[in-house]
Amino acid sequence: MKFKQYEDGSCDIEFSWKERLILFRKGKLHLSDEDLKHFGNNLVKIVCDWQLKFKENIANKQTFTYTEIKSE
Repeated sequence: MKFKQYEDGSCDIEFSWKERLILFRKGKLHLSDEDLKHFGNNLVKIVCDWQLKFKENIANKQTFTYTEIKSE
């Protein structure tokens, strides 16, 4: 999977055909300890970049356990 981040702070997560087939068949992706470490490091980098790119009203928003996450 690849993370494609845009100047406005938004991001696409792009899956390869193989990853799509695994998701379709199994309904999940399993990450080894090493792959999870790399995945986490990518997420931390994206979060740091987000804060610099987000508009102020988005950067200051809080997330709660009941906050609904929508995707397009």
